[in-house]
Amino acid sequence: MEEADKIFLDYVVKALVDNPNDVKIDRTVDEMGVLITLSVNPADMGKIIGRMGNTAKAIRTLLRIIGMKNNARVNLKINEPEGSMRPAPSSFMSHNTGSGIGKAPSSLKTVDEAMEDLKGI
Repeated sequence: MEEADKIFLDYVVKALVDNPNDVKIDRTVDEMGVLITLSVNPADMGKIIGRMGNTAKAIRTLLRIIGMKNNARVNLKINEPEGSMRPAPSSFMSHNTGSGIGKAPSSLKTVDEAMEDLKGI
């Protein structure tokens, strides 16, 4: 089955979100492999990304396994909804850097850092 990856992603994503009718999946194949582009309702973005990107990482891992089974390299791109606003990196930290009070824990990443981590997978 050539589009097993798309069918799998459709099933998983629609099971996770509150607005399954807003899920859009585009699949393109080129010399680099398969690129699946996912768009969801902005309200469902957090459910797809998950805490610290763990849900998105798990979905990408499973898609890669499906791709290996079909001798294809599968990548997932999650479209950021229009009008979404990422918090500024400084919003997590206080201006008081001397005492360490108000600093973000080292394990807390900004949205930009988490998205860069996800792109590298």
